[in-house]
Amino acid sequence: MGESESESEAPKVKLRPIVRLGMFLISHSHLLSVVCCTAGVLTLLLLPLLAKNTYISENALMPGSANPMLSSQEVSEANGLVKDLTNLDLKPMASGIESQRLIAQYMSNLGAEVSFQKFYPQSNQFHPLHFFSSPDSATIRENISCSSYGLNTVGIIRAPRGDGKEAIVLVTPYNSEKIGLGEALSLGIAYSVFSLLTRVTWLAKDIIWVVADSKYGEYAAVDAWLRDYYIPVFSGLGIQNAEMCHGLEENAITERDMRDGFKRAGTMAAALVIKVVDRSEQFEDSLSIYAEASNGQMPNLDLINIVNYLAVHRQGLRIKVEKMWSLLNCKWLMILGEILESLGHLAKSLNPQWKFGIPAVDYVEGTATLASSLYYQALGIPTGPHGAFRDYQVDAITLEISSRVSSNNKGRQNDFLLRGGRLIEGVIRSVNNLLEKFHQSFFLYLLTSPSKFLSVGVYMIAFALLVASLPMVAASLYGHANNLDPGFEKNKSNHPASASDELGITLRSWKWLYAAKKVLVVHLWGAVVLLLPYFICQIPNCSPTTSFVVWVLLSIFSLIILFWILGSPFSYVNASQPQQREWALLKSVTISAAFIGLCLMSVINFATAEIGALLMVPMCLMAHPLKLDVKSRKLRNISRVACNLALAFIGLPPTAFLVFKCVFEGFDGISVGDFWNWLESIWAWSSATYLYIGMIHLPCWILCIHVILHPC
Repeated sequence: MGESESESEAPKVKLRPIVRLGMFLISHSHLLSVVCCTAGVLTLLLLPLLAKNTYISENALMPGSANPMLSSQEVSEANGLVKDLTNLDLKPMASGIESQRLIAQYMSNLGAEVSFQKFYPQSNQFHPLHFFSSPDSATIRENISCSSYGLNTVGIIRAPRGDGKEAIVLVTPYNSEKIGLGEALSLGIAYSVFSLLTRVTWLAKDIIWVVADSKYGEYAAVDAWLRDYYIPVFSGLGIQNAEMCHGLEENAITERDMRDGFKRAGTMAAALVIKVVDRSEQFEDSLSIYAEASNGQMPNLDLINIVNYLAVHRQGLRIKVEKMWSLLNCKWLMILGEILESLGHLAKSLNPQWKFGIPAVDYVEGTATLASSLYYQALGIPTGPHGAFRDYQVDAITLEISSRVSSNNKGRQNDFLLRGGRLIEGVIRSVNNLLEKFHQSFFLYLLTSPSKFLSVGVYMIAFALLVASLPMVAASLYGHANNLDPGFEKNKSNHPASASDELGITLRSWKWLYAAKKVLVVHLWGAVVLLLPYFICQIPNCSPTTSFVVWVLLSIFSLIILFWILGSPFSYVNASQPQQREWALLKSVTISAAFIGLCLMSVINFATAEIGALLMVPMCLMAHPLKLDVKSRKLRNISRVACNLALAFIGLPPTAFLVFKCVFEGFDGISVGDFWNWLESIWAWSSATYLYIGMIHLPCWILCIHVILHPC
């Protein structure tokens, strides 16, 4: 009797505040998930309001602090090159090597070190062993004729004040087989700057001018040169082959400047890709900046800032960045912008120091630019040849200049070359001032305009809110599936547990391992689906639509075999007992896997993780067996059925791709083969988005469908 009284009077264990908070969040996980998802979407829509003005973090850059030195003399010399190139292109018997000889001769006349680099066309065929590395060029050199080689022309200026340890790179892509006026003008701009830099005394970094032969693509030419630059070749065979193929041995430049083989300078501080688009702008000369590299990598923001500052405040150019043009005419987005603008005026009337809200037009343009920045970063494909530099940790951007009027006008062409050359001169002068690599400003950011950006600390808030509820919901489902809710704990405290009860609790607590086995096997199936394109590519003369259909059929066939194995009696602890709570454990482990996958993807490519979270988080949270919802016949359950079906439809990767394409580009020319072409492009560029689709998104979609169709 005394022992029972002493036990009843024993003080209860006081839980720590963090434990009580965790229990509270788990017990209110449904409310928490609604609040977090809503807050995450709203934060994403409010991001254009949170954007800050760009600023130059590195004081040593000092853009515009010196007057430009580029004069009409350099422009006149550049005009001579442009004229010679265009005249050469008009000759019916002219070959690509003639233009390369001409450019090399102009470089040599300035006293630059000139060299040629031969490269081979690359194959985009999928190979699983080459996904994380560049294809072996030796495997694609077979049966390649001399006319199939690409040839880059490279000129190097040694800095009079430098020690040869650092360099700045200028790249001008051009098609050696057909030189257009825009390509000739881009070569003219680069040559005018190159000519100036051979005479200045302030240069502290070597200048490398790469005239990239883009007949096999701009990126391929630049990537081939960088590969040879960073991977030394100890044989002169490549140079000899280039001479034999193209007849360069007849040129005196080759005899004098190519005897030492591939020429190099120092570590690259920055790279600028110069392109001129021969189209007429409506208002003024414009400059488009392309910065996205592979897997969402971006150059240091200071590089974009100095280009923006010099172009706008020194050369009077209008800066443009990519926008999602379909969003500019979106009515609901304009209405939302007007509401936010009204709220901003209201907040300012209450307190003049509150700076909340922007004009509705600026909000729509900011959202369109932000959506484009998210899309191209999530795609994981470089938006220009500058992406090849970022793979070697070199900050680079592509500058695409377009003129207000036709460049055929002589006076207009001189002014265009002068302004473009002075812009490049100013950027080079700023980078030349650096004593170390770009490091002060941001590497992780999103642009909402050329002069506004969102840092990683701001845009991660939306993603964090979207995924915050996933671990809480997973813990809540696990607790209910194992009868560990607070009510069960009270009943257990009133009745002492026997040995059989403790054994049952132990078995129930370990039942999640069988759900984890299903999740693991389905994710392994996702890896198999990623490898199927390798075998499909072996089918000759297979159209994109046929390839997509074959890929889907093989994936479904392997999935049927998988579920036949998982549906066997060996998948359960005891087949004779009904698995009423098995779906809850499966959903709990699926949500945990989705949470881990999204968090890992946010480290590799945030944009992919953000878009994936918008599709996957609602689908994972809403997944519920249709059988239970149909039995209840309540309005809440019927609405959940409709939401599950809609989310399951939009969550399938091919469906999501086609829906977004229809929304942003229209319904013209839409086919299922478009998804296969898109899939080919992201695996050809070794995009992490390809791995995300197969290893995270698709398996989680399959598991959610399994939960929805569960025969509980």
